[in-house]
Amino acid sequence: MAAKQPPPLMKKHSQTDLVSRLKTRKILGVGGEDDDGEVHRSKALAFPDQLYDAVFDGAQVTSKTPIRLYGGALLSISLIMWNALYTAEKVIIRWTLLTEACYFGVQFLVVTATLAETGLMSLGILLLLVSRLLFVVISIYYYYQVGRRPKKA
Repeated sequence: MAAKQPPPLMKKHSQTDLVSRLKTRKILGVGGEDDDGEVHRSKALAFPDQLYDAVFDGAQVTSKTPIRLYGGALLSISLIMWNALYTAEKVIIRWTLLTEACYFGVQFLVVTATLAETGLMSLGILLLLVSRLLFVVISIYYYYQVGRRPKKA
């Protein structure tokens, strides 16, 4: 009995592959200029900048570095959380919850210290602080609940 030959590999047309890569780069905001001369910049961390402006009522920002660091940390935590969704191991879930609690705790402390230095106060900032404390409490609660041993009947 002769071995069955696998079907031939289909190659992607190079022009459509190039266009696909250019579109992907444009969406991600990386790369050079397009046909209109528009320079693509990173769009991935634009949301933290808008969130900062909304919370701090458009206060003058002297540097974009803290906003980029905040966005990078948020992206890292979201990747950790995403990967934890696909596991059933309690240890990984507990470490993920502890990481989240630490992140929100540090964020609460940093925002509080910034407020103490600048003296800015608004309803948006208070809501941000209350939400961070709430997230810390919820994360720690689930951290302990996941680690509990079931009661024997």
